[in-house]
Amino acid sequence: MSVNQNVKRVTTHTLAEMKMKGEKISMLTGYDFSIAQILDNAGIDIILVGDSASNVMAGNETTLPITLNQMIYHAQSVVRGVNRALVVVDLPFGTYQGNSLEALNSAIRVMKETGAGAVKLEGGGEIKESITRILSAGIPVMGHLGLTPQSIHKFGTYVVRARDEAEAQKLVEDAHLLEEIGCFGIVLEKIPAKLGAQVAKEVKIPIIGIGAGSGVDGQVLVLHDMLGITQEFSPRFLRRYNNLYDQIKGSVENYIKDVKSKDFPNEKEQY
Repeated sequence: MSVNQNVKRVTTHTLAEMKMKGEKISMLTGYDFSIAQILDNAGIDIILVGDSASNVMAGNETTLPITLNQMIYHAQSVVRGVNRALVVVDLPFGTYQGNSLEALNSAIRVMKETGAGAVKLEGGGEIKESITRILSAGIPVMGHLGLTPQSIHKFGTYVVRARDEAEAQKLVEDAHLLEEIGCFGIVLEKIPAKLGAQVAKEVKIPIIGIGAGSGVDGQVLVLHDMLGITQEFSPRFLRRYNNLYDQIKGSVENYIKDVKSKDFPNEKEQY
């Protein structure tokens, strides 16, 4: 029997065990109660309350505008719908960079007010102090390297990261650093598959990829992308498992038609 089926609640320890046994880890984003229930009942291992809520829920161009209060609201909603999955919450831009005390306070607020299981931070050596301080309070931390969307203005583009040797070398060093200071796992975003496999092999903690190839320990996608609710975003790493945009639009069109034609409600649909 797989580790996954054996546990009543997924913890950071469960994930470490899954990596050790070569069992892949499934992770998707979630931002509300109803979807969280569906994801949890389907058997997902990790639900990431991603700052991608800034894009898909709020309509912002980047992840930068979303606030800590908004992230807490989304995380509270998700946690209420979950019995089994590990819920990980992104600390949003500006709540942990450059000030380790603020980072600690942000993480404490997330854990106290949402009941989530862990927080996720973007960056390596440059945020070492913030991660260490959060970990010292007993809060599990997941790292995030490669393309870090909160740094989009520094990169200037969403292209594949770590293609050149210097950046690849720094990413490997950062991954080792995050493992050494105590992160329980790392998300690697949009990097060459070969590099993703190398990192997953070199560190003992689980590596979850998004556009990082198949050689990592698990995969994550943004729910709205993989369900085909969003249409304009089509990177190579995205597999669409549905086309909900057309399905939902079609259902709404049928509803409008039935209301206009006085077909809804019919005799059986009224008191």
